[in-house]
Amino acid sequence: MLSPLPNLNLNEIDWVIVRSESGRKTREMKKECVLDIREQCLASNVPFFFKQWGGTNKKATGVLPEGKAYDGVPAY
Repeated sequence: MLSPLPNLNLNEIDWVIVRSESGRKTREMKKECVLDIREQCLASNVPFFFKQWGGTNKKATGVLPEGKAYDGVPAY
């Protein structure tokens, strides 16, 4: 997630999982990109799961965009 992904084709997609890179040389993931994909998933009724912000200390950066957990899963 290094740039926005507008107009995703979510037809026949069961689940979207988003996470940032982790490790020593990570690149920043923009919060706006995460929230845009979440909105696209909501509009298409596709479960959205945000896994992590990542970075060099992923436990410190957490998994809560906007202070909320986005942990949707498909209903099989």
